[in-house]
Amino acid sequence: MNSPSIFTRRKVVFLIATLCCLLWGSAYPAIKNGYALFNIAADDIPSKLVFAGYRFLFAGLVLLVIAAAGKKTLALSRRTLGQVTLLGLTQTSLQYVFFYIGLAYATGVKSSIMNATGTFFSVLLAHYIYKNDKLSFNKVLGCIVGFIGVMVVNFSAGLLSFDFTLLGEGFVVIAAFVLSAASIYGKKVSQHVDSVVLTGYQLAIGGLALLLIGFAAGGTLTGFSFKSTALLAYLVILSSAAFSLWTILLKYNRVSMVTVFNFMVPVFGTLLSALFLNESFLEWKNGLALLLVCYGIWLVTKEEKPVPVLAKS
Repeated sequence: MNSPSIFTRRKVVFLIATLCCLLWGSAYPAIKNGYALFNIAADDIPSKLVFAGYRFLFAGLVLLVIAAAGKKTLALSRRTLGQVTLLGLTQTSLQYVFFYIGLAYATGVKSSIMNATGTFFSVLLAHYIYKNDKLSFNKVLGCIVGFIGVMVVNFSAGLLSFDFTLLGEGFVVIAAFVLSAASIYGKKVSQHVDSVVLTGYQLAIGGLALLLIGFAAGGTLTGFSFKSTALLAYLVILSSAAFSLWTILLKYNRVSMVTVFNFMVPVFGTLLSALFLNESFLEWKNGLALLLVCYGIWLVTKEEKPVPVLAKS
């Protein structure tokens, strides 16, 4: 009798989670197109930080407005404000300093695949922090398979050379690690702060820090037009919508049921980068890497069946 309602609920989770992953995957080509539309050179790091700052500052403000409209309190104690500020400076500012620079020196296809290493970092960090989230066979196997996939995408077609740079692929991986570590800290903070309010504050604080650093270093954002402004607005909506929807999913559903959909982010990122950036996707190494990363994430997030206990005779 309950089957239809359960099926409907899972269908809703699938649709919303897919939308979130599609939005996050579309960020890769959108950011690289943003560099071109705003005339940001590959080595103009300060202007990249200004670009990122505007995106996250306004995304955070949008979430805070939504929270206020929902009658949620925005007041924070001094201790909580300090925790939220630390989270914003790491999860948003520091992470995106590495991510935006890395994306400028690596293709969108490779970046979307390599950023999936964040899932594996989270699994490893959780093992040493949470007693109820220890490594299992599936998690270890998933991490190994996933990292093999990340290695494959960096080899040349003939497997004779390894195409990896610190400023490109290296910074994308560092960004994934920073995000994983900050997210675990954010889980602790979220225990006494509304998730939407927390996300709004940390995005706004992190975005403001990126703006100040970028401007102080001589960065600017020029080339405003209808097209470039619309793209920036899309990135703002992307961040606020995806984070808020994902928060709702995690609030009303089991974490394992939701996080399994993360495998679609590199899928969408790779396909959309190939579509909008004219990057090569139809290479065997990209296809193999994508399959390995997705399978690795699926193994990590797969629920292990409990071992049946035999009754004593």
